[in-house]
Amino acid sequence: MSKIEIPRIASATSGTRHVFIRNLELPAHIGVYRQEEGRTQPVRINVDLATDDIADAQDMLENVVDYHVIEKRIRAIIAEGHVRLAETLAERIAAACFEDARVRTVRVRVEKLAALTHAESVGIEIERTR
Repeated sequence: MSKIEIPRIASATSGTRHVFIRNLELPAHIGVYRQEEGRTQPVRINVDLATDDIADAQDMLENVVDYHVIEKRIRAIIAEGHVRLAETLAERIAAACFEDARVRTVRVRVEKLAALTHAESVGIEIERTR
């Protein structure tokens, strides 16, 4: 697996914290081709969030963006059923991340791991800002 280089998001100057999920692999109903319909295929999802930073979260989960909540939202989106485009899946994930008002920017990468025989993956990466 190749290493993904991600630009820094956390910044004391701009008051942002970087919350991320790396290489979440899930079976998904995705694709536009006939052979992709009615079966799952593996996807890899990476999410980077620029969130409001507070210097003292008081060691309380409710004071930060919870990556478990983000993962649950991703799993729920995939469970909704077939999605034709990786772009659509990425947009839905980005929208779900923005359900937390502390999220300022979302970067989502969706990779299909079995789409091309001689490639590790193919996919899409988007970035959205409030």
